[in-house]
Amino acid sequence: MGKQLSRRTFLQVSSAATLATARVLAASPVPVPPVPGPFRGTLCLYSKPVPQLTWQELAQSAKRAGFEGIDLTVRRGGHVMPQRVAEDLPKAVGAIRAEGLDVPMITTELVSADDPTAAPILSTAAKMSIPLLKPGYYHYKFVDVRKELEEAGKQFRGLAELAGRYGVQVGFHNHAGYIGCQIWDIARVMDTLDPKWAGYYYDLENAAEEGGLEGWRIAANLVMPRMKMMAAKDFYWKKTETKGWQATTCPLGEGMCKHRDFLRMAAAVGFHGPISLHIEYQIPGVSDEQGIALSRENDGEVMAAAQRDLETLKSLLHGAYEGA
Repeated sequence: MGKQLSRRTFLQVSSAATLATARVLAASPVPVPPVPGPFRGTLCLYSKPVPQLTWQELAQSAKRAGFEGIDLTVRRGGHVMPQRVAEDLPKAVGAIRAEGLDVPMITTELVSADDPTAAPILSTAAKMSIPLLKPGYYHYKFVDVRKELEEAGKQFRGLAELAGRYGVQVGFHNHAGYIGCQIWDIARVMDTLDPKWAGYYYDLENAAEEGGLEGWRIAANLVMPRMKMMAAKDFYWKKTETKGWQATTCPLGEGMCKHRDFLRMAAAVGFHGPISLHIEYQIPGVSDEQGIALSRENDGEVMAAAQRDLETLKSLLHGAYEGA
């Protein structure tokens, strides 16, 4: 009898195993077979480079350039101030949608559920049917990186869980120089979160800058099952006399990023989330080193650059998704 399994024990073990399996499945992304054909996601203008434009002007300019949506900045210096989100975000989204464009994502500085603007931003985004949010960045102090990573993971976990309660998805952005720039930094935290509400906002340019020759590909492979948004921009290494080698942003398609390879990977897994086009390169006399227009008079030239990059992006997507 000692070696035999009683019916009660068998049922207990079976129930525990079933529950454990269910938990694993709930925490794992459910693969969706890709449907061949054109890219169906929303091509968005990241609103950062033209902060002087009103919400209506922003939408009209983006529409003329061929964009389908706006990645709206909801942060200090952005198109919506966090402290006024309940009043202004509905107005901004209303003005943009009135021009026929969508707002599938917003860019914020949120890093913690304890931020007093977190609940207002999330609740207002939910009311306006904005499905996706980019949080802010977590800094390494380089004192004890393990503890710093642990603290960042705890904060991100709390923010993602709060966002999920409001029905808003969070996409972690891999930004050069911050925690998570190497996807491995945040992957262990991400793996514990519900993939319905927490995933990645993958930035090929930042991954290539941080990861060298093939680091971007390793990172892309890691994020693909739960990639929610994508950033589109480019860069190359430039050697200067005063600062040595510097990462230099440039028009899309003119740099080192392997967009064709990356977008083929995205097509293979059936990614059709929003793509945010960033204009972060300097246009002499028109924009600063971050790509921000120097004045309202320069907005048109910045938007012309955005239109050129958008045409490049569309061509790359067509080749990757339709095999042209």
